[in-house]
Amino acid sequence: MRFDGKTVIITGAASGIGAEAVRLFASEGAVVYASDIDDEGGKALESETQGDVRYRHCDVYSTDDIRQLMDGAAAETGGIDTVFNNAGAGGTRAPIDEVEPEDWDRTMDLLLRSVAFGIRYAVPHMKGRKGASIVNVSSVAAVGPGYSPTTYAVAKAGVLHLTKCAATDLARHGIRVNAVQPGFINTNIFTSSMEMPEDMVHMAKAAIAQMSSNAQPVARGGQPRDIAEAVAFLASDAASFMTGASMLVDGGITLGPRHSWDPDTPTMFEALEAMEKQAQSGG
Repeated sequence: MRFDGKTVIITGAASGIGAEAVRLFASEGAVVYASDIDDEGGKALESETQGDVRYRHCDVYSTDDIRQLMDGAAAETGGIDTVFNNAGAGGTRAPIDEVEPEDWDRTMDLLLRSVAFGIRYAVPHMKGRKGASIVNVSSVAAVGPGYSPTTYAVAKAGVLHLTKCAATDLARHGIRVNAVQPGFINTNIFTSSMEMPEDMVHMAKAAIAQMSSNAQPVARGGQPRDIAEAVAFLASDAASFMTGASMLVDGGITLGPRHSWDPDTPTMFEALEAMEKQAQSGG
């Protein structure tokens, strides 16, 4: 019961990583404020999850909604102990030479601005709370290109830097700030931005899970629980010596190209050697 009596705020809580985090924190004693724009999914999560789960509507595009979420939770429980800034979506898929200003801004508002103001409006209610902790969702896309569309990657890199800057700003208040960087996790974030019939979404998610498991050393698709466990660790006293840090939870996908961990995949040098031998043998 690592979070017994603690007040925890989770955005983007109605499905995927957020929902799994709600279940985990609630099972360990927290009063969990689960926020989302999916009222049906959020209310179902509230009624089906064991523990004290309180659904609140919150559109993280709106700083007023974010402030009301934080103020309301603190008014009911006396303060806030943990914030998990999780809400997000894929955003625009346009490359940099085609992206429209409004699509760039909307993606940044969702993925970066919402995190900044999630911190901003939670902190007044976290000061003086022993073990107060903020966890932000970044991504393996922050490591470099090739993991996501450009705007998403830039926003998630911004979340990493924001995490470090916030950790220094808030150290004087005893508030730790860390980030988690998921790899390819089997949630709706990929399929929600694609136009496809509902009956194809399950097939698409299965295909994505298979492709990701083939592209990383850990030979299985990532699950929301994998990220929820990392978030709970970062929020717990077990991580009390960590702030301004980021935790990769990616199945090893950022370790390097396949030949770096798969002995059956030749390196470029090995492939060139094989071509040279073939040429010498007259093949």
